[in-house]
Amino acid sequence: MSKTTRATQALAKAGAAFDVLTYDYQSGAERIGLQAAAAIGEPPSRVLKTLMVLVDGKPACCVVPSDGELSMKRVAAAFGGKAATMMPPAEAEKATGYHVGGISPFGAKKRLPVAIEAAALAEPYVIINAGQRGVMVRLSPADAVRVAAALAAPLLA
Repeated sequence: MSKTTRATQALAKAGAAFDVLTYDYQSGAERIGLQAAAAIGEPPSRVLKTLMVLVDGKPACCVVPSDGELSMKRVAAAFGGKAATMMPPAEAEKATGYHVGGISPFGAKKRLPVAIEAAALAEPYVIINAGQRGVMVRLSPADAVRVAAALAAPLLA
């Protein structure tokens, strides 16, 4: 398993301080984010999952605590749209260049709008997928927002 990914390269290029964490990715896990949190011994509020959505038909990325559920109404509002839906997995992979279970808001193939759950900014650090299944990065919420060029908004139901 490589610890260098497009996501870690993007973080390094942006001058963000981060640590790479690895865990045994379980492809059959029902909730990958919760499985990752348990595997690395961190609370789900700090282990953020990356979810791809369509807002008024346009792709966008949401980064939320692994134990949270998106509110599509809040997602649409955050991106200034009228309606939001989950993006089909094959479309998410095509839009980001990452495989589902390894999608990162950093270093995606194509620059997409990103929103991070505002409550996550209160955490001392966050852990986000590094662009490969079983590889994550631990960094400050401020660096996550800066490198992803993300907006902070309430996204959870």
